[in-house]
Amino acid sequence: MAVLAIAAPSAQAQQAALPVEVAKVKPADVPISLQGIGTVKAFNTVTLHAQVDGVLERIRFTEGQAVRAGDVLAQIDPRPYEAALEQVRAKMAQDEAQLGNAQLDLQRYTNLARTAFASRQQLATQQALVAQLQAQMQGDQAAIKNAQAQLSYTTLTSPIDGITGIRLVDQGNLVRASDATGIVVITQIQPISVVFTLPAENVGEIRHAMTAGPLQVTVLERPSGQPLGLGTLLLVNNQIDATTGQVQLKATLPNQDGALWPNQFITAQLRLRVDHDVPTVPSGAVQRGPDGY
Repeated sequence: MAVLAIAAPSAQAQQAALPVEVAKVKPADVPISLQGIGTVKAFNTVTLHAQVDGVLERIRFTEGQAVRAGDVLAQIDPRPYEAALEQVRAKMAQDEAQLGNAQLDLQRYTNLARTAFASRQQLATQQALVAQLQAQMQGDQAAIKNAQAQLSYTTLTSPIDGITGIRLVDQGNLVRASDATGIVVITQIQPISVVFTLPAENVGEIRHAMTAGPLQVTVLERPSGQPLGLGTLLLVNNQIDATTGQVQLKATLPNQDGALWPNQFITAQLRLRVDHDVPTVPSGAVQRGPDGY
């Protein structure tokens, strides 16, 4: 009768066992976020144009300079517009003198008409002359306001806070109000905007989350993933792109450190909510199978 002998596992086989790390399931707060690709947009962009024709007498900014609203950036030769203003002022002074004289004559004709020393026709003619000169005075006042406005346009100021770009016209050139180029482009980067896209099927979830309050948007650098700033979701666009099935979203960030720059490509992370005290495991323990994670 044969006996089958079973050999015990060798010490070498026992040593080949793989080590296993064990971690506890812990409750934690888990943020639920959506991530999309986007572009940084200037909060405001303005091209500074001349509103009157003239010689660009002086440039008062340097390229790349931070400017405030109201800062003088350029000066067009004001002398032709100063002369035009003086002309309309002189015309108003002339009409004012004529009006004063006509009013005195009207008073005389009114007194004479009471004693029949002046006809009603003379009185009516003088009244019409006074009304005509009063209308001329109103026209003169309008002409003065227009001339003052034209003169003010020779001083070009920044309409917004921002940063100047490359100078488009040099000092000494003749500029016209009809020029399409402009003098300089000013972009506002504090605050700044981010436009990014997400799949259309997330719209309902996003809009529901917005009812609970403002949603936080974290902007990440591409491709490193380094955070560049925190902002707030401003809006979900009012239509979905039918060709891509994506919807655009816009967020606003303070950008105090200037880390974001117009037309920069970024990754935007939209936080929908935070689930509190949910069971969590280390990410390394989650494996992908044929039916997902």
